[in-house]
Amino acid sequence: MPTNANRTDRTDRIALTEDELREITGYAADCAGRVLHLFEQSLPADRRPREAVEAARAFADGGRRTQALRMSGFAAFRAAREPAPPAAADAARAASHAAGAAFLHPLADAHQVKHILGAAAHAARARELAADGDPTAAAEALAWAREHAPAAVTTVLARLPAAPAGGGRVGEYLRGLDRALRAGADEPRGPGRS
Repeated sequence: MPTNANRTDRTDRIALTEDELREITGYAADCAGRVLHLFEQSLPADRRPREAVEAARAFADGGRRTQALRMSGFAAFRAAREPAPPAAADAARAASHAAGAAFLHPLADAHQVKHILGAAAHAARARELAADGDPTAAAEALAWAREHAPAAVTTVLARLPAAPAGGGRVGEYLRGLDRALRAGADEPRGPGRS
């Protein structure tokens, strides 16, 4: 059976509490929520990305992790694959990742980093595309994501391998945000953060 040397054995588990999972999901929903308007400007009748973000927020606020939450993420992903401007598609992908964050697996697998930071990376790309490719828009979105990352994000990232290679521009943003959050984990947090 072929193996991928870059992937950790899927039996290697990390600690992951429900409170951490809720905090990570709330963060992902906040990141995705900041770009929902980019999708809704193009497809105002399509509520799938908004419903995914709302479902993620409901879980973060104490709701149950349900099949409906999982399905809302899949629906937002399908919305991203339908004809739409590129910024709208990445905004829908951010919403899909927000709902997917609730299903982060307690596995020591680099691909789990996408569950934590995927919404932020796609939101940054959506902003960049909406600004006609201006990388400053992505940099500002990534700075916001760094500044607003709750303690659970950096704590859980520290238990995982670094973000995986690949993924194009979004992958670059994911890896850059991952490195920045890990590097800043030992620095004092801003007001209101632990």
